[in-house]
Amino acid sequence: MLPTSVTVMEVSPRDGLQNEDVLVSTEDKLRLIDHALAAGSRRIEVTSFVHPQRVPQMADAEAVCAGLPKRTDVRYTGLVLNERGYRRLRDTSLDEAGLVVPVSDTFGERNQGQRVADAVAMAREVIRDGKLTGFPVQVTLAVAFGCPFEGEVPLTNLLAAAEALLEAGPVEIALADTIGVGVPWQVQRTFEALGEIAGDVPMRAHFHDTRNTGIGNAFASLLAGVTTLDASIGGIGGCPFAPNASGNIATEDLVYMLNRSDVHHDVAMQPLLRGAAWLEAILGQRLPSMLLKAGDWPAASAERLSTT
Repeated sequence: MLPTSVTVMEVSPRDGLQNEDVLVSTEDKLRLIDHALAAGSRRIEVTSFVHPQRVPQMADAEAVCAGLPKRTDVRYTGLVLNERGYRRLRDTSLDEAGLVVPVSDTFGERNQGQRVADAVAMAREVIRDGKLTGFPVQVTLAVAFGCPFEGEVPLTNLLAAAEALLEAGPVEIALADTIGVGVPWQVQRTFEALGEIAGDVPMRAHFHDTRNTGIGNAFASLLAGVTTLDASIGGIGGCPFAPNASGNIATEDLVYMLNRSDVHHDVAMQPLLRGAAWLEAILGQRLPSMLLKAGDWPAASAERLSTT
């Protein structure tokens, strides 16, 4: 059964921009966040705290945080890969830390210099620190549906890592299809298995549309109990350390699916499309978004559903 409502987490300022060749200014990153806010986004992943030589696009993490609009109704989050990044984040005004833990050793070593066991141990310490200090820490399992280097990820491996992380007490657990290889049947089955051990911990899903299955996967995850979906304005994004990993599902494409499925949310279509068109000009390229090309349909009822 589909949920009656869902949260859409906007990730274009971080996961969207991190793989783009065009270095976007701090001012334009803040304008992108303004577009997300204007569309109604109330949960936004604004940056990541990683080494600037590894991901040059995120070198201005602290500056982006300093320029964020002060909003009590918005939850700003940042991505961290290790304790050093977590400490940097804690020195900013962000509301939440998002840990990434790989579920394959090869990807973990290439993405963040850690094998799975080491990343899980690190994440457990960070989550515990968040609990002790009253700071929300959520965790995402990367390459959960397939690894570019090791291929299929055994479900038992994924669930073992998830169980160890859940014991530490994250505020949310997510699965990421980092390279866009998942299919709806696999997604529903995997999230149902995760839900059996997650208990009251909310589940989030992060999909890339590399093989044109992202929106179908998002729908399947909702059937399995997911309450938050990541998406990126314009469908931009990808992982610098995963070969051929293309963009996230586009926020406007996801919103179209939710609207037509009578699943309520807080995001309005027309401001999203304006933001995607603006971003297309900033990046100087056509974006993957299907709604940006085709337009909404039917516009009046879709807009009504997204704002009620």
